[in-house]
Amino acid sequence: MARDKPEAAAESEAAPELSYREQLDFLNPIAQPLASRKLTRKLLKCIRKATKQKQVRRGVKEVQKFINKGEKGITVLAGDTLPIDVYCHIPIMCEDRSLPYAYVPSKSDLGAAAGSKRPTCVILIKPHEEYQEAYDECLEEVSALPMPL
Repeated sequence: MARDKPEAAAESEAAPELSYREQLDFLNPIAQPLASRKLTRKLLKCIRKATKQKQVRRGVKEVQKFINKGEKGITVLAGDTLPIDVYCHIPIMCEDRSLPYAYVPSKSDLGAAAGSKRPTCVILIKPHEEYQEAYDECLEEVSALPMPL
C-alpha cells in the first residue's frame, strides 16, 4: 500500500490541466464579474510577481481581516469554490470599501500562482513599485468589468 502512493501522486501530476473553457463548467452561480481568459492570465502573472515581493494576502480569513483593516488592492476570487458560503461575503465587503474584485475559473491555478501547492479561493494583491505597471493594468481592466446586479 505504501508503495502505491508515490505512483498515484505521479499520475495526478501528469494529468492534463483543464483549459479555460473546460474550467468554466465548474463555476459557481455567483462568479460575477468573471475575468476573461486574457485578464485571468494577467491577474495570475501579477499574483506571481506580488508573491515574490510578499505583497499577497491569501485565504478567506486573512483577506477578510485586511479588508476590514482598510488595506487596498485587487481581490481575486476562485469561481469553482464549493460550498459558496465559505466566501460569498467577500464581494460584498469589497463593494462596501470600493475595492475592485474579479473571479478566475480555478482555485488550483490561483494557489499555484501564489506559490502554494494547495488551492486557495481568495487572494488580495497589494500594490508595490516593483510590479506597478502590471498592477495598474490589472486594476484598470478589473475596474472596467461590469458589476453584478
